[in-house]
Amino acid sequence: MGTSDSSSRTDARKVLLVGDITKAFLDAEAVCREGCEVQANVPDAIETAAKNNFAAIAVVISGTSVKLSTALKALREANCEAKILLLARMYEEPIAIKLVGTSFRGRGLADDYLICPVQADRFYKSIIPAHRQRKAQLIEPATVEPTTEQRIKRLEKLATEDELTGLKNRRYIWEFSRQIIEHARKENARVMLLVFDIDNFKHYNDVYGHSAGDEILKQAAVLMRRCCRAHDVVGRIGGDEFAVVFWDDPQRKTLQEQTERRSAAVDHPTEAIFVARRFRKELEKAEFHLLGPEGKGVLTISGGLASFPRDGSTMQQLFQQADTVLLDAKRSGKNRIYLVGRPQSDIADVE
Repeated sequence: MGTSDSSSRTDARKVLLVGDITKAFLDAEAVCREGCEVQANVPDAIETAAKNNFAAIAVVISGTSVKLSTALKALREANCEAKILLLARMYEEPIAIKLVGTSFRGRGLADDYLICPVQADRFYKSIIPAHRQRKAQLIEPATVEPTTEQRIKRLEKLATEDELTGLKNRRYIWEFSRQIIEHARKENARVMLLVFDIDNFKHYNDVYGHSAGDEILKQAAVLMRRCCRAHDVVGRIGGDEFAVVFWDDPQRKTLQEQTERRSAAVDHPTEAIFVARRFRKELEKAEFHLLGPEGKGVLTISGGLASFPRDGSTMQQLFQQADTVLLDAKRSGKNRIYLVGRPQSDIADVE
């Protein structure tokens, strides 16, 4: 009886890591201290998963040499009881979300994902207590105490999201931007940065009150998120200032897109301009009830749009460039978005 209990506890802590763990952990050397097993490639991982009873299998997305969906299906079949966790860089989050949402035999291809790089102890806390908690709930289903995994997710949300609008916060935008520029430099890909703020926002706050100002920010956030593509990142970076990071969809690498991406003639890709134009049209139609009967169509924005690598080689440079033309747009009468490198060129006038 004692041997069985010991074996069960050991199984509950067994974790299989798949891929290059140096790409996923800040302290890769500490990962193996908890008794996990590491397999650098997917075929070996599938064979190992079939021979062992793992509580969890964590797959590093970066550097995976085989199709992820195929690998995850094989891991599910090899060890159907294990929780499958994806370890994703910020710019790989759209891939992770899609895989978690893709059904395979009644479950997702993956159960969840973590944004990397992550600390080893935080990684283990998000997996093992959750496994034990599920076992405990079979005995005490009435318990309402949040699991360690739930508490970690709540803290992660507070650290990366703007509380008022639900968009990403400044800290997330800067770290994501750093990662995506690094990725784009290696892949010869495109990144576009739109920085904008709401014209006369202080006036609305002063005249209609802060509750009206908050409502404007929240509604603007909803409209911009609705206008963007699923993989673009929208954030509130302070006050009434927002930033949108447009980038090439990691799941769509068609020949046409690659050709356009590498064309020197593409100064400001059409996707970002299209989204910005659509957002301005949505603002024109939006009704802001806290501004009274005249609240429809009164809000406008001013902004600046910069592109990597044309307008800067780092995200700091892109922010500086976009901020500069944003100020030019303000001085020129507001209600316009200027392109870096095209003086006084509003996106409305770009063919």
